[in-house]
Amino acid sequence: MLSDATREKLKHVSTATLATALFKRGFRNQFIQNVHPLGFKGENMVGPAFTLRYMPAREDLNPITVFLDRAHPQRKAVEECPPGAVFVVDSRKDARAASAGSILVARLMKRGVAGIVTDGGFRDSPEIAALDIPSYHQRPAAPTNLTVHQAIDINVPIGCGDAPVFPGDIIVGDGEGVIVLPAHLADELADEATEMTAFEDFVTEKVLEGRTILGLYPATEEQTKTDFAAWRKEKGR
Repeated sequence: MLSDATREKLKHVSTATLATALFKRGFRNQFIQNVHPLGFKGENMVGPAFTLRYMPAREDLNPITVFLDRAHPQRKAVEECPPGAVFVVDSRKDARAASAGSILVARLMKRGVAGIVTDGGFRDSPEIAALDIPSYHQRPAAPTNLTVHQAIDINVPIGCGDAPVFPGDIIVGDGEGVIVLPAHLADELADEATEMTAFEDFVTEKVLEGRTILGLYPATEEQTKTDFAAWRKEKGR
């Protein structure tokens, strides 16, 4: 389970820093490709993954009347995604039709879901951008999902933007995009990324003061380590 402490740490580190921490552990393919934030409001999206998988739609199985079924997988998933989770949709990187629209995203928001990610598109994207829920997609897509997608599986392993997503993996989204943390590594990645962020903030400050990166980044000179320790004490970091 995602602890409150780890969730809080992950709200204050970047996907870039997490990508480096993952790379150190041999993970190269955890950043969801070609997914962008709508109306990013400055706080990271963090939560365990709850997934929905689409397959290519077959016309005879996807008339508009399928939504009359209360157990339709898309509608059912929206009502079952746990509060605090991130709803992740595998749309096969196909944004010709919407993965969801503003009404479904608003319902997720009201249910306390931490965010929504699709490697396809959203319809009503201006309205979604104005909602108080982090949302990430490839691009706007006005047509209903039924024209291209058939909702088929709930909370199973999926691919989203070429990244593997297993239910319960920890999803982090910032102003750049979305990264997937294997659940069993979330605590240690949060700790390491927090430390990395402190050092990177120190380095950025020194570079803006005019200092060379040589010996500073990475910290190959002892003076850098001494200066960083003093900086941390001064800044309470």
